[in-house]
Amino acid sequence: MAAFGSFALLIALTLAAYNMVAGTVALRLIATGRPAPILPERLADTARRAGIACFWAVTAAAFALVYSVFTNDFSITYIMEHSNRALPAPYKFAALWSGQEGSLLLWAWLLAGYGFVLRLTHKADVKLYAYAGTILAGIQFFFLLLLNFAAPPFALFNGPTPVDGNGLNPLLQYPEMVIHPPMLYLGYVGFSVPFAFALGALMMRYPGEKWIKITRGWTMVTWMFLTCGIFLGMHWAYAVLGWGGYWGWDPVENASFMPWLTGTAFLHSVMMQEKKGMMKSWNVWLIFSTFLLTMLGTLLTRAGLVSSVHAFAQSSIGSWFITFMVIVLAICIFTYVLQRDHLKSDHQIESVVSRESSFLFNNLVLLTACFVILWGTLFPILSEYVQGTKVTVGAPFYDRVAVPIGLFLLFLTGVGPLLPWRATSFKAIKRNFVLPCIVLWAVVIAGLVLGVRPWQNGQFDRGAFYALVAFAIAGGVLTAILSEFLRGARVISRQTGRNLLSGIYLLTRRNTRRYGGYIIHIGVVIVVIGLAGQAFNRSTSEEMGLHSKLTIGPYLLDCIGFTQDSNANYNSEYALLNVYRDGKYEFQMAPEKRLYLASGQPQTMVAIHSLPTWDLYVVYEGTNPDTGRPIIKAFLNPLVGWIWFGLAVIVFGTVVAMVPSIAPASVAGRAQPLRAALQANDKKESLGTPVLKGGD
Repeated sequence: MAAFGSFALLIALTLAAYNMVAGTVALRLIATGRPAPILPERLADTARRAGIACFWAVTAAAFALVYSVFTNDFSITYIMEHSNRALPAPYKFAALWSGQEGSLLLWAWLLAGYGFVLRLTHKADVKLYAYAGTILAGIQFFFLLLLNFAAPPFALFNGPTPVDGNGLNPLLQYPEMVIHPPMLYLGYVGFSVPFAFALGALMMRYPGEKWIKITRGWTMVTWMFLTCGIFLGMHWAYAVLGWGGYWGWDPVENASFMPWLTGTAFLHSVMMQEKKGMMKSWNVWLIFSTFLLTMLGTLLTRAGLVSSVHAFAQSSIGSWFITFMVIVLAICIFTYVLQRDHLKSDHQIESVVSRESSFLFNNLVLLTACFVILWGTLFPILSEYVQGTKVTVGAPFYDRVAVPIGLFLLFLTGVGPLLPWRATSFKAIKRNFVLPCIVLWAVVIAGLVLGVRPWQNGQFDRGAFYALVAFAIAGGVLTAILSEFLRGARVISRQTGRNLLSGIYLLTRRNTRRYGGYIIHIGVVIVVIGLAGQAFNRSTSEEMGLHSKLTIGPYLLDCIGFTQDSNANYNSEYALLNVYRDGKYEFQMAPEKRLYLASGQPQTMVAIHSLPTWDLYVVYEGTNPDTGRPIIKAFLNPLVGWIWFGLAVIVFGTVVAMVPSIAPASVAGRAQPLRAALQANDKKESLGTPVLKGGD
């Protein structure tokens, strides 16, 4: 199977090379109109078919690797290093992306899959799709070069075939890790598609904004996958690492967050280009930057440049990625300089207080956040290169800088939707912002009354201050967004006689893009509320023998015993803890410590009891070697569940935003009443209260 997989990768490399070269030649002949022995259109079609065949070749290689894992073929070095006979089946499948070579193969396979779908749908715009397909082939060619020469996944073990393998990294033997890496990769790899369309559209001086409409679905799906991947990674860190947190500003966490920031900025600013013909250069460079940041994240993960629980060991492929990124950047700059006159804006911002300016501020803040995180991530590398000593940038740096930026972004999510296009009157500001401001200050007062005090014992508590500000802004933003829904729903209800909930549904179906975006903003607000709860985390630890007790918050933990278990994959020991609240038995928890037999590595399995108000989070930290008594650490983490619920709302809003809107007459069920509602809304729009008008 190793020979089959290697041959499949070699065939895939050949097909990708043909797709790239033949596609480039065909497009060049079409652009210049020069005669050729073969029709350029025919040559371009053969290049497209080579791209389709490349997908099947990479699929065959991926199948060969997975088959080798399940058949325990330890003659392949990669299988020997990342699997063993007793490994459960789901984790055998996860071995595909558990190491460097396999993860690069997964990347190449997903990229080939995206390209496969793109090439099958090429009739939407044959020439633009030909440009995008050729650019994707160039990216595919790079990854297949790596797989064939720099990091071959089917390299054979040098020596007698081992009886068993080293096993999968214990940190990866968790159900979520079967989902998290593919989801993150779907986001990372997916941004190659809008990048290819943007670069291709710029190369061919594509008229109009159709390329943005074509790529919108790709970008939304990719952004959703990346969002889910990031949050699944947070939940994995929370449930597996046993430190009580979910985001530590780890360099590889940052590497996934940076393209999310620029991708989010791109999704916002393309609306400006579609509606106003503005921010064309912004959009091009935002998607260029997003793609380059996905490459940077891959470089950081696989070249061993940073210390991270997520990163792979030191390897030689870093120079390959750096060379590729330099080539891509050079092509982007050259194309932009050559075609920059094609990107002139059709309009200018007329007022600082307008929806146009809110989009601009939103982009500036997102890019500022990205730059801060990029600087903090690369600073240890740069300091070691310049000074010879690595200066680590820790979480306090990011908290001091990124948290205020995040709060300002949260503020913009509430302000932007309330501003009309072009300019805002004082009357409109008064109408739209009075109620959110009242709610904001009501939350501040309520927080102070309930004990959220920025000053404790004469000292300033930065965490409590940020939490109070976050709660207050979240209250104002939720009020602003819900007011938009209710305002439009009331208009529909008056004109059609439907109830308010039906009006909200019909309003959303009338303009799914706009109101799906509002739902996403609601999800973001919910996530911020969950993040703000971190300021009030509590923890305690204690050595616990039989019937020892530990108190945290309203809970009393009573140790009723310790026990051991074993299977073919690992040995474990865990504590049995009865949990009481107000003297009443509530439930039992069993935090666990495992020792994996193949690798000899330990792993913590956290016990978590979740409520809407908080999580009770208990860790079995091991045994004190001096006393022989187990050590139990407990955390009480407020509002963590809101983070995961917020993700569900974000995903739901993204799906809504991708559903096609229905015609205005279908919303009301009667054409005349709705037409009157739209006319009334047009008048309100001029005053700064957009309700039903489409196309936002």
